[in-house]
Amino acid sequence: MILEMKVPSPGESITEVEIAEWLVQDGDYVEKDQAIAEVDSDKATLELPAEESGTITLKAEEGDAVAVGEVVCLIDTSAKKPEGSGETETRPEPKKEEPKKEAPKSTVDKKETYASGTPSPAAKKILDEKSIAASSISGTGRDGRITKDDAVKAVPSMGTPTGGSRGESRSKLSMLRRKVAERLVSAKNETAMLTTFNEVDMSPIFELRKQYKETFKGKHGVSLGFMSFFTKAVVRALELYPAVNSMIDGKEMLTYDFCDISIAVSGPKGLMVPVIRNAENLTFRGVESEVKRLAIRAREGEITVDEMTGGTFTITNGGVFGSMLSTPIINPPQSAILGMHNIIERPIVKNGQIVAAPMMYVALSYDHRIIDGKESVGFLVAVKEALENPQELLMDNNVEKALEL
Repeated sequence: MILEMKVPSPGESITEVEIAEWLVQDGDYVEKDQAIAEVDSDKATLELPAEESGTITLKAEEGDAVAVGEVVCLIDTSAKKPEGSGETETRPEPKKEEPKKEAPKSTVDKKETYASGTPSPAAKKILDEKSIAASSISGTGRDGRITKDDAVKAVPSMGTPTGGSRGESRSKLSMLRRKVAERLVSAKNETAMLTTFNEVDMSPIFELRKQYKETFKGKHGVSLGFMSFFTKAVVRALELYPAVNSMIDGKEMLTYDFCDISIAVSGPKGLMVPVIRNAENLTFRGVESEVKRLAIRAREGEITVDEMTGGTFTITNGGVFGSMLSTPIINPPQSAILGMHNIIERPIVKNGQIVAAPMMYVALSYDHRIIDGKESVGFLVAVKEALENPQELLMDNNVEKALEL
């Protein structure tokens, strides 16, 4: 029986996928549920398992875009699994060719010979004009003679290619990366995007992490990172400024009473944005556990479409790559995104004294169509206040209870 394997629907609104890689070859015997291909949708990379055991015939090439429901391979379920006999086919050894006898060389060479390193007339002219010693050049001509090309390459250049590598390569963009590109361009073109900046003194968080991170990790099995503090600070600010937790839907403004926080993660196939659902209900331990789980799944290519669908606000951390300052692009249809950056000790004024403190620049890009300057600046100031006073504003003055220690 010949089974037609069709592309399953990876999720709502996805109409086609791209064959990223075949994990088997045409004519191979495959087992039921064996991964036979990796397919890219515009949201994630998924594995395609064999529906039955049998011999496979591929009907699509790597890089092909195929519609959901289209046949990509055939499986002959009546084929028997080949037995590994371990015997190898014996082949007759190829006949050794008799070495060809070379014709005797003429004892008289009609061409003039030159000593190694002697420049040709054209090369000599170039070298003399540029005051370059012939002894500093290795000739590539007959008998080591310096050719005109050798002389040209030896002349110092201000932009003219002089024999260095000038290769290039071309590779097809994955469907995921093409979709991300489309969404980012759409966000730039279709929103009134504006960015406001502030800076945060991370000293209080540094002190809390230094004091409690070992105990926290020992009890909960996850590190006490910066993301839980930022997520909790964002949730608090969203509750204070609900316009930032809103979206435009046609001629209406849709405001949410929950906080689904998207976390931008760099995966092997490109940027992925898994979602922490109902972050307002999570503790520090809950946020850190969910961030770790989603990040691992994204980097290993196991993230699902459902785990990246939705989200009411996004946090992106360019600081892990060393970024000092940036203007993050809104993740549509959301209306705002918070950018974290690297932490650098800088001189600041505290109580009239100049001191060194671990400082981070933060940026909020927002859609000015529904978020005014008052809300955007107020939101970012609220994030700053919470991060600089986490014990009072995020932990209700009870650190051990907040960290579940």
